[in-house]
Amino acid sequence: MRIIMIFLVATGIAVAMYPVWAQEVDGGACGSLQNAFGPFDYRKVPAASLHMVESHHFTPPVETLQHGQEGYLGGDIGYTLRAIPNHPRALLAMTRLAQREHTEQPKGAPYPVRCWFDRAIMFAPDDPMVRVLYGNYLETEGRRAAALAQLERAESIGSDDVNFQYDLGLAYFKAKVYDKAEIHARKAYALGFPLPGLRDMLISAGKWSAVADRPPGTSN
Repeated sequence: MRIIMIFLVATGIAVAMYPVWAQEVDGGACGSLQNAFGPFDYRKVPAASLHMVESHHFTPPVETLQHGQEGYLGGDIGYTLRAIPNHPRALLAMTRLAQREHTEQPKGAPYPVRCWFDRAIMFAPDDPMVRVLYGNYLETEGRRAAALAQLERAESIGSDDVNFQYDLGLAYFKAKVYDKAEIHARKAYALGFPLPGLRDMLISAGKWSAVADRPPGTSN
């Protein structure tokens, strides 16, 4: 892989033309993004390809961590993430499996959790949901500074997707950054998010501003 990259530079061919999905991640420590099937961006993956992957390797029993479909749970989830690196539910399932097994690298998974996120970020750097999920994981691991860095990156990329706004608000709430949690909660509700969970959590924590709920021009 590195020989090809050197050849491209030496011959004056733009490295940007070399597909990102064929590159090694973290110098090879997290493998190559090249895959026999895909890789696909979750936001653009053809329905038939998504169905093929999920029906064979990311079935409901796999997603809920009941049992593997083709072997170990880590193997099935890993296959899903090799084919669709930024598959959000698969990333979440891998983090939950690692936490349940009290290990960075679940049984059957070829890489540790950090690698799956690094791979997703390299493959789809403009996908803010990957950053939210990574921030959530880092927060549960007690790495608050790193978690906040990921959440701030997600915020800077931005998205008007209602679920993204809600999940980002929820992640900030878990990180105890209540002002930003409220900002994104209000954005989610303005976009029509139907469940009151985050708002109720903020109210219970005394972090939901009643002033913002008042009609313009009113006081007290």
